[in-house]
Amino acid sequence: MACCLPFAWRYWLITRWSFLVISLFKTICQVQVQITGLENLSKVRNGIVLCKHQSTWETIFMQTLLPTQTWVLKRELLKIPFFGWALKGLQPIAIDRNKQHSVRQLIQEGKKALNAGKWVIIFPEGTRVAPRQSRKYSKSGTALSIATGYPIIPIAHNAGHCWPKNTFLKRAGVISVVIGAPIEPTPDVQVDQLNNQIASWIETTCNSL
Repeated sequence: MACCLPFAWRYWLITRWSFLVISLFKTICQVQVQITGLENLSKVRNGIVLCKHQSTWETIFMQTLLPTQTWVLKRELLKIPFFGWALKGLQPIAIDRNKQHSVRQLIQEGKKALNAGKWVIIFPEGTRVAPRQSRKYSKSGTALSIATGYPIIPIAHNAGHCWPKNTFLKRAGVISVVIGAPIEPTPDVQVDQLNNQIASWIETTCNSL
């Protein structure tokens, strides 16, 4: 039924689930969310969000934090019954990471989404990591920024303490979210340089929470 609806209706209907999950999580598990830097989102029309990936929580929370958005994700997720079908209805950028041209695909589809006014959400570590741990950051987000001229908004948080990966159990507590200032790509910046700058900010901020 949802696939037959216009995108705007489809998006509204499916993302109501995200608002419900976040609300229930806060109420049932007694979790508070403290956001710092919310004003940084209003400094740009839209852009590329590079977010720490510790939990399932942030993948749902982003849908309540930002307006119309798309996510860079593994193509395999679209094959999951019901969940994957709903994801497909939201027009994500589904990447086959085993293929050589995945970055080229991301830039092509990411540019189209950005020009249409959507936010592009990327978890540069590619998979969830425990608090105080990190993985190598993919350069795809910074490559997209440099190729399109759209700014990057880095986001750090500590959701892994309350909603740990690979377990059903949740913990009461406070999730701190820090939204960094927009980072505009400059003509002389290199992908590696920009990527290292953002990774350093996210990791340093996460470790301070």
